[in-house]
Amino acid sequence: MKRNEKTYLRAGIGFLFVFLLWTVLIRCVDVQVVGPNRTRVGFAAFNLWFHKRTGVHMTLYTITDWLGLVPIAVCLGFGMVGVFQLIRRRNLLRVDPDIILLGLYYILVILAYLAFEMIPINYRPVLINGVLEASYPSSTTLLVLSVMPTMMFQIGRRTNNSLVRNGTGSFIFAFSAFMVIGRLISGVHWATDIIGAVFLSTGLFLLYRYAVDAADRRREDRNGIQ
Repeated sequence: MKRNEKTYLRAGIGFLFVFLLWTVLIRCVDVQVVGPNRTRVGFAAFNLWFHKRTGVHMTLYTITDWLGLVPIAVCLGFGMVGVFQLIRRRNLLRVDPDIILLGLYYILVILAYLAFEMIPINYRPVLINGVLEASYPSSTTLLVLSVMPTMMFQIGRRTNNSLVRNGTGSFIFAFSAFMVIGRLISGVHWATDIIGAVFLSTGLFLLYRYAVDAADRRREDRNGIQ
């Protein structure tokens, strides 16, 4: 196993472990009944302090909600790449391994989202249209930080044009920063919900990087033998 593979694997597992630990702490540390409809919130003093500092900005919430369609469009775009390759090559095994892994990765992200919708850890600090919704980890933050880095990674693999690569990287960094900060200060999540999403998305992406590097190495080994 190459050094980069080991680094991505260890870092990915490390972030997922931190996420699990963070989740346990949210359920155990400073849990108070401070949320809407008498919901219990971990790290209550910190979350309340931060929420009072930011307030609630529903316009910003709406903007970041609609912009959540951007990473969904990215997923659909790479899905079309995979379908196009499958149609042309007429064999799933001939589709680029990193694209197949990307599809599996997106499915894993969706499953993580659904799991926390079914097993709520935290509820939002505000009602959305009169409804109390699950809030941990922040689904928009999870989606953005899981998907947008894959776009930069794939662009870097598929083009040597520095203008395209740098332009794409700058856009993704600015977009991701706006989405995370916007979600954080909009007041529709507890701060710990955003932090949890950062840990989870980073861990998942690093494991995707590991899987792609491992697939590349296996292909190089096979070509070397041939």
